[in-house]
Amino acid sequence: MLQPKYQWKTLPCDKDVASRLAQQLDIPPILAALMVTRGMEDPQAASRFLKGTMEDLHDPFLLSGMAEAVPRIRQAVDDGERILVYGDYDADGVSSTSLMIHLMRHLQADFEYYIPHRSKEGYGLHIHALEQARERGVTLVVTVDTGISAVEQIAYASSAGMDVIVTDHHEPPAVLPAAYALINPKLPYCPYPFKGLAGVGVAYKLAVALLGSEVPREWTELAALGTIADLMPLTGENRVIVTYGLASMMHSAFPGMTALLRTAGWKSGEVTATNIAFGLAPRINASGRMSHASAAVELLTTQSLEEAERAALDLDLMNKQRQALVEAIVQEAMVELEAKEAAGRLPDVIVVAGEGWNVGVVGIVASKILERYYRPTLVLGINSETGECKGSARSIPGLDIYEALTHCADLLDHFGGHPAAAGMSLNRESLADFDRRLNEFASGVLQPEHFMPVMRSDLECSLQEITLPVIEQMELLAPFGMENPCPRLLIRGVKLIESRQMGKDGKHLRLTISQNGKTVEAVAFGKGDLDFLLSEEAVLDIIAEASINEWNGSRKPQLLIQDLGVSHMQVYDYRGSRSPVVKMNELGSNLAKWNFCGPGTAAAVANPGSPFLKGHDDLNEPAIWVYDRRVGVSPADSESDPKRAEDIKTLFILEMPESPVEWNGMLSLFGSLERVYLLHPKTPVQELIEPPSRDKFKNVYALLRSLAPEGLREEDLITALKARTSLSGRMLILILDVFEELGFIARTSGIVTVTSSPSKRELETSTRYRELGRLAEMERILLHAQVPQITEWMQVRTQGAS
Repeated sequence: MLQPKYQWKTLPCDKDVASRLAQQLDIPPILAALMVTRGMEDPQAASRFLKGTMEDLHDPFLLSGMAEAVPRIRQAVDDGERILVYGDYDADGVSSTSLMIHLMRHLQADFEYYIPHRSKEGYGLHIHALEQARERGVTLVVTVDTGISAVEQIAYASSAGMDVIVTDHHEPPAVLPAAYALINPKLPYCPYPFKGLAGVGVAYKLAVALLGSEVPREWTELAALGTIADLMPLTGENRVIVTYGLASMMHSAFPGMTALLRTAGWKSGEVTATNIAFGLAPRINASGRMSHASAAVELLTTQSLEEAERAALDLDLMNKQRQALVEAIVQEAMVELEAKEAAGRLPDVIVVAGEGWNVGVVGIVASKILERYYRPTLVLGINSETGECKGSARSIPGLDIYEALTHCADLLDHFGGHPAAAGMSLNRESLADFDRRLNEFASGVLQPEHFMPVMRSDLECSLQEITLPVIEQMELLAPFGMENPCPRLLIRGVKLIESRQMGKDGKHLRLTISQNGKTVEAVAFGKGDLDFLLSEEAVLDIIAEASINEWNGSRKPQLLIQDLGVSHMQVYDYRGSRSPVVKMNELGSNLAKWNFCGPGTAAAVANPGSPFLKGHDDLNEPAIWVYDRRVGVSPADSESDPKRAEDIKTLFILEMPESPVEWNGMLSLFGSLERVYLLHPKTPVQELIEPPSRDKFKNVYALLRSLAPEGLREEDLITALKARTSLSGRMLILILDVFEELGFIARTSGIVTVTSSPSKRELETSTRYRELGRLAEMERILLHAQVPQITEWMQVRTQGAS
């Protein structure tokens, strides 16, 4: 058994509505079903989703503040005023700044741009930067992806004679800055129909308001980059903008875009949202995290191919350095968290801070810790000289982290963000109170169910239904991203044919699976460790995304597994290990890495008097139990509580029992078993027990009557019988046991005597005869059967025991 990482929920779909939508729009049924599960039941809305164009975008002047901003910018351009574009250092901010630079160039404006240094200055507008801009003659400031919370800074700018136009998309605070114009679709009074624009999306709308139909189509590339990188919903206007932007990137007019795509592994052809999210966005972000975001801005605004290629290589190097730095901080933070976890003191909201931690990467660290513990996580870097703490937060759906920070606002110097992610700064002396207050707030919000991550599948299907045409139909929903994810398919009961690790350090998993004669290749990225937990021919339930694998002109379906589970008990074959205890300890160490293999959940079984029971110095975690004919198994330590059997999920078989009664009793007592490791030795072939048959017994009985009419020592009799039959000594002794029970022979002081006139009795009336059959079956299965047969045999007995 292997529990999925997530709680699975399949989205509901009204089949009648889906069928009607398929007819109305003349689209494939599976596409219609997927659209209905995503809330698109209205034919017009569904059609706009599939066929939306730039003409469907909303009038930018519906944005509050746009009517004031446009004439002010035109006036500044006409009068030759100095304009400052003030941006942010993340990928959305870089994209926004780059787009505004292209806009200012197009307007032939007198301008400059400024992005604060992430670690030295932090997020938002800064008075010192505005002071310096004023000294250089700036009279108009246009912010992008920032500014909605800059009450004090904008007040200073106004007093210094500078007008400020804010374009932003972050959550507006209760008190708004007194700017010349505020453009943010999330303002409570803003009537703009679509609230999901990224910062670069708002900047793009400003460009459209200024230029109308003259807006270059390639600017959608910058809008697409920032929208995807900032995890904005790929629905509504964003879907249209991103679709056009990705199409434009295939033959980009920006040398920097093409250079960065190639550095990230793209060669030619279609550019996808995945290329942006996992290729471009991390490299753009790396500039602000590891150096200064201006490096990425220069890349996206240069017209020189040579400069672009050089800058792309620089960003790629920064990204590699960022990855190493993140891993180092994660490891340092995990030492503290694992200690809290072991002590049972892991809080609902995780707050970790460290001196010297690069504040440019703490958001990524927070994401990785959240993935491990599935708790809202805040990671802060502490300046050892000033005591200032700067950090980032990542949250789970149950807790609005921006609301939580607002609850602690009096402890913070600055904060801002979204329900799922935020940034903050505070003094080191306030850190303990901040941690306490956050957890107090969370305790009133978070419930136990919030700590179980949920993965939603769009529909349940079979492996046979995943064909190339079906996959092509599903791809009509692309580009995929936030609120429009790639369709996830729930497929139950597929058989594992092969599993192997791949990639550096075996980080990923490649599976071959089959169902009703159809075989498909599947890949599980980042799940290489699961190879250790998948038994031979395990039956899997999976949630996967479908894709097309193209190689050397061949096209075939491929599944990208997002989560998987095994609902049956699994059996792992290590029979005949030279040192069963060493192998058991090795397996136990690997299992200890998984939270479902905690203390007290593993046991090892052996026979009474086994050498494994002498001393336990070389045994690690598993408790030792011994076979017991009365109850199946009992603790080797007489002081141990037999009720602990209810907690056992992992079982190591060091030795086989002497009878099936003990085996079945053991399975009954260990009723929660999820995995069984076979470590017992293989009995020599000559000592095997054979299935009993009337002919075998008839032949042995005839020999007994000729060899021992007057009695014979049992040892000599066995020797004589072995010479005259193909049966092992063990088998012959057990046959004699049956004959003795039936009264056909008598055993007295080691002498076997054949009864002269025994009562006529059928072999099947002997309990030992019936037990011999079960013993032969048990030994045949446990010694020589393959894992799938052993698994099925054990499942039948477990179900019978329950």
